[in-house]
Amino acid sequence: MELLDTSIANVSLPYIAGGLGRSFDEVTWILTTYLVANAVVLPMSAFFSRVFGRRNYYMACVALFTITSFCCGIAPSLNFLLIARILQGIGGGGLAPVEQAILVDTFPPAKRASAFALYTVAIVTAPAIGPVLGGWITDNYNWRWVFLINIPIGILSLYLTSRFVHDPPAFVEERKAARKSGGLRIDTVGILLVGIGSAALEIFLDRGQIDDWFGSPLISWLFAIAIVAWSAAVYWELKHPDPIIELRLLANRNFAIASAFYFIFGVGLFATTTMIPQILQSLYGYRAIDAGLVLGPGAFVITLLAPVGAQLIQRGLVHPKKLLLFSLVVVFLSMMDYSHFTLQTDYNHYALARALQGLGYAFFFVPISVIAYSQLRPDQNNRASSLTNLARNWGGSFGIALVTALSERRQNFHQSVTGGALTTSTGGLQQSIRATAAYLAAHGYSQADALRAAYLRYYNQLEQQTRLLGFMDCFRVIGWLTLAMVPVVFFIRSFKVAGKAPAGH
Repeated sequence: MELLDTSIANVSLPYIAGGLGRSFDEVTWILTTYLVANAVVLPMSAFFSRVFGRRNYYMACVALFTITSFCCGIAPSLNFLLIARILQGIGGGGLAPVEQAILVDTFPPAKRASAFALYTVAIVTAPAIGPVLGGWITDNYNWRWVFLINIPIGILSLYLTSRFVHDPPAFVEERKAARKSGGLRIDTVGILLVGIGSAALEIFLDRGQIDDWFGSPLISWLFAIAIVAWSAAVYWELKHPDPIIELRLLANRNFAIASAFYFIFGVGLFATTTMIPQILQSLYGYRAIDAGLVLGPGAFVITLLAPVGAQLIQRGLVHPKKLLLFSLVVVFLSMMDYSHFTLQTDYNHYALARALQGLGYAFFFVPISVIAYSQLRPDQNNRASSLTNLARNWGGSFGIALVTALSERRQNFHQSVTGGALTTSTGGLQQSIRATAAYLAAHGYSQADALRAAYLRYYNQLEQQTRLLGFMDCFRVIGWLTLAMVPVVFFIRSFKVAGKAPAGH
């Protein structure tokens, strides 16, 4: 539900704007405020888990997420809604890292792959069905139900968590020892630096294209603040005895490499999940629901095959490194498949390409998750989950910002190149324009209006073609970025997968 809320409101923005009497640009802050609050809290979740207890902190996050979802649903004004979204993002930001830590501590190393396989289904499916579900709810009910549907899920989660989730004994003992030694002091400076840096960077990525990047003084200042704050945070956290973010974990080679792959996973998944519906709606005339359904085959393939990948790893049939290599190559091939589409490409081709991408991601997240925790001690799992989720979250934000900016710039490039080749003296073009104008004039247009409409028709075709070319370039960039990670796999240290964990685990 938390991941669903990053995308479910996207298609409802025009209805929210109309319902609250505000402009579309103003209501886009509904998305930004949630992502910013999410990004601020996410890296701190491990620290708050240790201070308040993992189960208590998780239940508090679920409760806050549920209550603020209700507030979003009944919001009488945009300002009220934005405040509720900030609080909802704060509650949601603590969920994913704690969930992943719970999985790691609950399942022994030999069974973690299966747990991560089911978790993968939720991570991949939620962003994919968000626009579809949001469009269906908005069309058939009211935009307020986009938020209100969280309430029964939140109540059920609170009940089940109170019954079945408990802090592991080792974690409880660690907290007791830390309290006695004074090791749970609040890292105020670290919280401020990480919070300011995360907020500035998220707004920079989310609003950069809208405000013309460095052409905007605000965006330039946000970039500078993000760089300074994060640089200071890294320096401070490495010196602090009990940091808000345990950056020292990145000294572990397998964990550092896995974090880089989490980032790439976020880039590819969220960039394409954002881009494909946009392509289909703007260039092919699909409805929001129909465009979202194109994402369905990918989610289905992941649901079907992620458990298969988990069994291959657990039974020792395939090493996670080999499965990861296979995944990278398949994702690269799916991106290359996308990059050759035309305006005549039908639903089936898009759905098959998404299914091929799903095949790659079905065998991506599970081995990466196994590799990430392969050489960490149990007492490091809680802090490690914050970093891996931070990497995935930033990867998603970077991927969306990348394709948003790159597609527009590449469209401008293709339009200048193609438009330069189609000069007004081009015989074939002029003949087509005259034929179209004559047809329109014969059906009631004046000569001047017919000629103007004919020119506009071919300009629209040029714009559509070049816009598609811009999107296709984005697929190529994601594909080559994914393939560039192949050599990194060979730097992963060998580790034991199934059976009893090694002493260093």
